Amino acid sequence: LPATMSSPATADSVWPRVAKLFLLLLQLCAPQASPHPHRCPDACICTSDLLSCSRQMLQRVPQALPPTTSTLDLSHNALTRLHDHWLAALPHLEALHVSHNQIRDLSPRAFHNASFLRHLDMSSNHLQAVERHYFEALVSLEELLLYDNHIKRVDENAFAKLSDLRKVYLSWNNLTTFPFHAVQGLGIHKLRTLDLSSNSLSSIPVEVLAALPENIGNGLYLHNNPVRCSCALYLMLQRWNQRGFSSVKDFSEEHTCKVSDNAPRSLIKFLKHRDMFENCSASTEDAHLSHLEVVVGQPVLLTCNTSKSSLPQTHTTSMWITPHHEPIKHPGNSNGSLEVYRNGSLRIAAAKPWLSGVYVGLAMNSPYNFSRMCEFNMTVLYPKAAGETFSTGLTTLLGCIVSLVLVIIYLYLTPCRCLGCCKKPAPLSPPQECSAQSSILSTTPPATDGPNRKASANKHVVFLEPIRETQNGKIRLALGEDFPDPKHPKVLQLKSDSESISSVFSDTPIVS
Repeated sequence: LPATMSSPATADSVWPRVAKLFLLLLQLCAPQASPHPHRCPDACICTSDLLSCSRQMLQRVPQALPPTTSTLDLSHNALTRLHDHWLAALPHLEALHVSHNQIRDLSPRAFHNASFLRHLDMSSNHLQAVERHYFEALVSLEELLLYDNHIKRVDENAFAKLSDLRKVYLSWNNLTTFPFHAVQGLGIHKLRTLDLSSNSLSSIPVEVLAALPENIGNGLYLHNNPVRCSCALYLMLQRWNQRGFSSVKDFSEEHTCKVSDNAPRSLIKFLKHRDMFENCSASTEDAHLSHLEVVVGQPVLLTCNTSKSSLPQTHTTSMWITPHHEPIKHPGNSNGSLEVYRNGSLRIAAAKPWLSGVYVGLAMNSPYNFSRMCEFNMTVLYPKAAGETFSTGLTTLLGCIVSLVLVIIYLYLTPCRCLGCCKKPAPLSPPQECSAQSSILSTTPPATDGPNRKASANKHVVFLEPIRETQNGKIRLALGEDFPDPKHPKVLQLKSDSESISSVFSDTPIVS
C-alpha cells in the first residue's frame, strides 16, 4: 500500500477502497442491533438505570425488561411466584425490591443469572421457610431482607455460599430455632447484622454464641423472644451490654426471658431487674389461669395457694410478675399501688385500666429458685350501666326544666308589637293614633242574648278611635275606656253628652 501511494493519482484511487474496507470491518465487528429495541413496560417508570413497577397490582413480572436496569422495584404488587431465569435479561442488576407481595416459595433457579445482585428485599411476603437453593446463586449478595414473613425454619446451609453477606433481617417471623452454628463461618468473613428479634425462639445456645467474633455480638438482635431464663444467657447479654453492643444496649428493656415453661406469660425484663437473676433456675409447676373482672377504682386482692409450690416453705418469699414484665416483691412497688403481703398475696390499691393483664405469682427461695403458684388475668372495666342510668335521668330533668322555662316565656314575656297600645290611656284622654291600627280584642265572645243584657264586670272592650264620617247625620264616637259598671257616674255623664251631641247634628227636626 505505501508503494502504490507514491504518486498523487494512485493515492486518489486507493483511498476510497480503504474507506470501504474500513466500513466493512466496522459492520462486522459492531454488535447487531435488535430490530425491536426494549421499551419501558406499561404501568412502569423507567429512568437511565432504574425501573419502577411498584403499586400496579401486577400478578406476573412484565416482559422485555430494559437491559440497562440496575435497580428493579416490584414492591406492593400481587406476585405469587418468581420463575426460573427471569433475571437473565438484566445483566447489570444490583438491587431488587420484591417486598409486599404474595410469594410463598422460590423455584430452584429463580435467582440464577443474577451474580451481580447485592441488595435483595423480600420482606412482607408469605415465605414459609428459607431453603438451601433459594439464594445460593447470589454470590455477590450483601443485604438480605426477609422480615415480616411466615418463616418457621432456616436451612443450616441457606447462607453457606454467600461469602459477601453483611446483613440478614429475619425479625417478625415464626422461628422457634435457628442454626447458630452456621453463623460461625459467616461471622469470620463479613457478617455484621443478624436480626432475629420478635420471633418465637425458646432457647439460645449460649456456648455457640460465645465463640462468635465480637462483631457478631454487636449486631446480633435477640430481643422480644420468649427464651428460657438462664444464668449463662444473662451473663452473656450483660457482658455485651458492658461492652456497649448496640444489640443489647439499645433494646435493654425489650430483652425478656420466660421464668417457667408452663407459664408462657411469665416474662420478665431480666436486664432491667438483673439483681434478681444473677444466679437463677426454674422448675415446672402446673397452674390454671383465673379470669377476674373488676371495676375501675375497686381494690383487688390476688391470693395464691402456697401449698402448690414445690419449694420448702421455710425461707420462701413471694414475687409477682406484672403485665408489664416487672417483678414485684414485698413490700411492693415504689408508689404503693401494688403491695405484696408476707403470705404471698398481692393487693392492688385501686384498679386502673392500665393495670389490666396477666399477673403471675411465684414462690422464690434462695438462691433464686422459682416455682409458679398461680396466674390471674385481670380485666378492669368501667361502670357503664350506672353511668348510663345517671346520665339518662339528668338529661330528662334538664329537658323538663328547659321546656317549662320556654312555656313561661311564651305566655308572659311575649313582646308587644305597639308600645303605645300597651299603655293604658287615662280616662277621657284623646284617642291614640296607633289605636287606628288595632283590632277589637276580647277574651269574652260578644253578647248575643238580647238588648237588655247587662255588661259583665269581666268584659273588656277596646274601642276604635272616632271615624270622621257621618251616618244619618250622626258622628260615631268611641271611648278607649273599660267600664266596670254601666251605672257609674262617669258613664252616665258620657252618655248624656253623647245624646246631646247627636241631637244637635240630627236631621230630624226638634219638636218642642
